[in-house]
Amino acid sequence: MDKETARIEAFSDGVFAIAITLLVLELKIPHESDVGEVALSTLLLRQWPAYVSFVISFAFIGIMWINHHRLFNHIKRADNTLMILNLLLLMGVTAVPFPTAILSQHLGHFDDRLAVLVFNGTYVVIAIVFNVLWRYAVHEGRLLGHDADLTTIEHITKQYAFGPLLYLASFGLAWINVAASLALSFGLAIFFALPPHVAARHKREG
Repeated sequence: MDKETARIEAFSDGVFAIAITLLVLELKIPHESDVGEVALSTLLLRQWPAYVSFVISFAFIGIMWINHHRLFNHIKRADNTLMILNLLLLMGVTAVPFPTAILSQHLGHFDDRLAVLVFNGTYVVIAIVFNVLWRYAVHEGRLLGHDADLTTIEHITKQYAFGPLLYLASFGLAWINVAASLALSFGLAIFFALPPHVAARHKREG
């Protein structure tokens, strides 16, 4: 990398890598003493909340890394405000293993609604910071390259604008149906994995 944002991108990649790796810590190996009393298959199946939490959070962090890379393909310059906003974003990313652990331990229990609210609430905050970072960078072309494709920039801005609203909808849905809320969160990860122009086309067709 030979642009101003090189160190920001390298540091961010490291943070994303560590955060996504920490998620696997919630997948526990059954104790040998327990296996003697209960079938291994049963013990593994009992961990289904951890599997669900892991998959959703892995998808979320992974797709966010893809989008972070996508943004910095267009952001060519850096200033103090951008670095602070990026640090706030990374703070949210590093926090994801915490609500993931809460969800894995409480999903399927009487208090799982609160666990899902904490889980999705974290995503709402991250989505807001992500949008603020992008909008700050693109405002009047502040930090974009001189050869920036304005059509692509517009598609990205429109796609990301739905992030906070959709994650907020997922947050609210948890009050009604926990399973539907988690399904929507996973679906949003798939949506934001789409290239901006594809997402825009699907939205128009819908």
